[in-house]
Amino acid sequence: MDDLVVIGAGPYGLSIAAHAAAAGLGVRLLGRPMASWRDHMPDGMYLKSEPWSSNLSAPDGRHTLADYCATLGMTAEHGTPLPIGTFSAYGMWFARQAAPEVEEVTVLEVTPQGDGFRVRTAEGPPLLARAVALAVGVMPFVRHPGALADLPPAHYSHSSGHRDLSRFAGREVAVLGAGQAALETAALLAEQGALPCLVARRSRLNWNTVPQPLDRPPMRALRDPHSGLGTGWRSWVWSELPWAVRRLPAPTRERIAATALGPAGAWWLRDRFERRVPVLLGHRLHRAVAVGERTRLGLTTRAGESVVLDTAHVIAATGFAPELARLELLDAGLRAALETVGGSGAPELSPGFESSWPGLFFAGLLTAPSFGPSMRFVHGAGFTAGRLVRGVRKRLGARGPRPGSPGVARPGRAASPGPVPGVPPGHPKTYLR
Repeated sequence: MDDLVVIGAGPYGLSIAAHAAAAGLGVRLLGRPMASWRDHMPDGMYLKSEPWSSNLSAPDGRHTLADYCATLGMTAEHGTPLPIGTFSAYGMWFARQAAPEVEEVTVLEVTPQGDGFRVRTAEGPPLLARAVALAVGVMPFVRHPGALADLPPAHYSHSSGHRDLSRFAGREVAVLGAGQAALETAALLAEQGALPCLVARRSRLNWNTVPQPLDRPPMRALRDPHSGLGTGWRSWVWSELPWAVRRLPAPTRERIAATALGPAGAWWLRDRFERRVPVLLGHRLHRAVAVGERTRLGLTTRAGESVVLDTAHVIAATGFAPELARLELLDAGLRAALETVGGSGAPELSPGFESSWPGLFFAGLLTAPSFGPSMRFVHGAGFTAGRLVRGVRKRLGARGPRPGSPGVARPGRAASPGPVPGVPPGHPKTYLR
């Protein structure tokens, strides 16, 4: 029986496994490395966050994005967008350098068994684990507008369902949403010869401003501090104090998770988008009907007027819903037994990311209603990994040690936290443990 099985090999899963291995736990890491980034984001996309705030977390502070870029003879610069392909390659490099071997298997079911768990995969015999960490990314939580439910599958898709947008060249595409995914998808469609139109309920689009320089006068830096989630004190709190967010009342945490850091486009995308993409703002989708091979959308303006939009395809860039009910690989009885954060449908978690079911831990999007919006971003992996592994060790210690648990840490990998390369001197603390 393994001490810990980590399910998911994206930024959170890789970081957790790296910390667990260095702590001497017997850990198995299951999943396709960086799957969401490699398989579900179109060519031409860029990382929205700054490179120095996009590190995966190793317990010694090494193997950063800047370290990886240095191996290629390039620099990950503040204020310069980084291609998604480079970030995906960084994750693969991190997996080789800092994490246990990734087992590319498909997990079908996680069920309780005795004092632990049984993990059934499509590729081999089931695994037994004393603890399980679910770091499954965002794909189980894809959200489509209800109005699209009656359309044939070929008529609509989610923005996360496209690796290549060139197949839409010459075709009209309605893109639903007002966040970065919607705006960048629409811009890429236009640049690849499609005819996109953005449809959004919001009356105006929000755009992030050009990031301030890292080297600024002290008073200016104090008034508007940098953080892993952007500039300003509010962003700094969400970025650097997830532990404090968790101490707030559940309704407050729900509201923060749902509203903080709302939809906005990256500053570097604005010109590309506005030059090429028409928009219908303040329009709410209420009906969608297939008419032959085309789709007819019924929209309503804020004034109550009806508008009909005829298009060849609909792409919903409408985000993800962090709800346990969507996590079908988790045993239904176990899911139903978990305590949740108010009415959010997300698990209530301990300071160590443990759910109300002993030994079952969560990471990533599902933890946002407990720890705040940083859990929606790569930056949150640094805070999560060390704390979750300490939670696992506490849980296993409460059950008593398992004889002969050798861990799988690679030689020469220290377990103590260190400085974060690539983060400017004087920058607010970045959590590694």
